[in-house]
Amino acid sequence: MDNWEPLIQAAWEARERAYAPYSKFHVGAAILVSGEIFTGCNVENLSYGLTICAERVAVGTAIAAGLQRIEAVAVVADTELPISPCGACRQVLAEFGDPWVCLANREERIVFRLSELLPRGSAGILDRTV
Repeated sequence: MDNWEPLIQAAWEARERAYAPYSKFHVGAAILVSGEIFTGCNVENLSYGLTICAERVAVGTAIAAGLQRIEAVAVVADTELPISPCGACRQVLAEFGDPWVCLANREERIVFRLSELLPRGSAGILDRTV
C-alpha cells in the first residue's frame, strides 16, 4: 500500500462519530475494498459484551455494499501507542483476506500484514489458505 493518507483520514473522521458513552474510548477504522473506502467507529452498549468494534462496523458496511476482498485497513485512536485490533476483529478481517494494516495515533504509524497479527488465522479450517 503506497498512500495511507486517505484511509487514515477516513478513519479519523469515523472516530469522531464513535458512540462511547461508557469508556470514552473512541476508535475509527477504514477499510479499502476494490478502490472504495468503508468506515466504522466503535459502538458501545450498556451490556458491554454487545459493543461493536470499529473494524467490524467497517467490514459490515463493505459487505452490505456487496464487496468482500479487503485490501487494507487503518485503525486509529488517541492513544500513547497505536492500538491493535482485538482478537475477534482480527478473525473477522482474516475472513476476507490478508490485508495490509496500518495502526495509527496522532504521531506514529505501524504497517504490516494482518497475518503477522493473526498467524494461520484460517489456514487448515475448511481447507482455506487465507
